Amino acid sequence: MKNTLKWTGGMHFTAQAGENVVSMDSKPPLGKGAGQTPKELVLAGLGGCTAMDVAALLKKHKQTPETYEIDVEADSTETGHPVIFKKALITFRLTGKIDPQVLLESVRLSQTKYCGVSAMISKAIPVEYIIILNNEEIGRGHAQFT
Repeated sequence: MKNTLKWTGGMHFTAQAGENVVSMDSKPPLGKGAGQTPKELVLAGLGGCTAMDVAALLKKHKQTPETYEIDVEADSTETGHPVIFKKALITFRLTGKIDPQVLLESVRLSQTKYCGVSAMISKAIPVEYIIILNNEEIGRGHAQFT
């Protein structure tokens, strides 16, 4: 796996892996906010990894959501440098005719077996999750890899 970063001026960089390019920048006043910050991209990677696991497992069980969203939030340290994440929270929000047990098991498997990004991050900070199906919380837990 390789990612090449190129400086495009100021605090703006592009990161390229294969043919795919992502823009990143710092928030003003250092940057122009023309892309996500590196820490925001870490959260996007965490969300994307588990989102794809769960989508694949739901598909395997012939469960098709009407909508599927994930919020990934992190609390950061408030003093000193570097500012780092203290904990992360992933909120899965799905609607549709989804079997709650299949969804619960899909998220559990992602957060205990399949999501490599969550496995790495959970070695440094707690990663917790909440599962909401049709606007009702059906479960919660935390990443636990052996």
